[in-house]
Amino acid sequence: MIEGCDIICFSNDWEGDPLSKKHIMRRLARRNRILWVDSIGNRNPTASARDLKRAFGKLWSATRGCRRVEENIWVLSPLAIPFHGSATARWINRRLLSRMIRLCAWRLGFRNPITWTFVPASGEVAGTLGESRIIYHCVDEYSEFTGSDKRAILEIERRLMRKADAVIVSASRLLESKRRYNPNTYLVTHGVDVAHFRRALDGKTPIPPDISCVAPPVIGFFGLIADWVDLQLIRSLALARPGWSFVLIGKVDCEDAPVRGLGNVHLLGRKRYQDLPAYCKAFDVALLPFAVNELTLNANPLKLREYLAAGLPVAASAIPEAEQLQGLVRIARSPEQWLACVDTLLAEPTGPQMSISRAMDRESWDDKVEELSQIVRETEARAACHGRADQAYADLGRAA
Repeated sequence: MIEGCDIICFSNDWEGDPLSKKHIMRRLARRNRILWVDSIGNRNPTASARDLKRAFGKLWSATRGCRRVEENIWVLSPLAIPFHGSATARWINRRLLSRMIRLCAWRLGFRNPITWTFVPASGEVAGTLGESRIIYHCVDEYSEFTGSDKRAILEIERRLMRKADAVIVSASRLLESKRRYNPNTYLVTHGVDVAHFRRALDGKTPIPPDISCVAPPVIGFFGLIADWVDLQLIRSLALARPGWSFVLIGKVDCEDAPVRGLGNVHLLGRKRYQDLPAYCKAFDVALLPFAVNELTLNANPLKLREYLAAGLPVAASAIPEAEQLQGLVRIARSPEQWLACVDTLLAEPTGPQMSISRAMDRESWDDKVEELSQIVRETEARAACHGRADQAYADLGRAA
């Protein structure tokens, strides 16, 4: 692992669910210092109650300043104007964000930091922070999220990629599209906290009361329930198999009308990350019921490896990164195939199994962070090489 570095990380809000970004930065923080910059927005806001609530939340967070949240990790919640298609908004953001972040980094004593960004919109400010290197870590096709200004996000992202010392992607399809803009583009797939999710196999792990009363077989899903989750598919499966119980765990961030009122569909709400293995213990089969579109075709869903680390049989939509796990994951392309897949899985041993969990032993986040650290070392070596070349040209010029 790299060590002794100061890292400015642009990501989602620290208080959100622990996604790949938090897993990576928490491990890097063992030997480095991290300034985590909360989300500066990707999509254009609306006048909805949800967006107004989020705006007030961002205002409140901004008043807290730069705060220490864990050993070697500080969080800054900046104010930004999320209209990326506006040149004026970008100009204001560039100056405002640069000033806020540089001041916070100076107070923390950061020197020659690495900007490690998961957010394409940060392309407006990356390169103005006195950083030694820029790493763009792309884990989604951000321009495809509902409500984003696709053209503006793509333009900002491409500028970011061109000035980055390295671009890291989490899915093979992203590798194909992003390396056009930077030859130093690398594929590092997501990892998983194997030990955490393997608690689903521990006899001492209690099954939570709100799922222990659900009639088996339990067909489960956890994660954000947004417009990329195919609730029409869940409805179709639930109606076709009234004897199955479908349990959906996570915040509902879309219209849930397709499954509302169905007696065998149970929406249990968002659960703490530390409790997910206990819920997995109650699953007979896990689902990844994603709608297939440009967003999901470029995604590498973290929950796939989490399901597998929990030892669960899995049925998934036909997206490339799920197909990469064939042999561990069954792929379905139609409601009929979904029913056949789950029927087959239910006819085999169900629930958490150590033989499935062991397949994730070499997919740990610790291993992934080592891969990422090697890429960062390569950027350092290239920078040193360029520095020596620049010095040689300068010496040649003086000699001439």
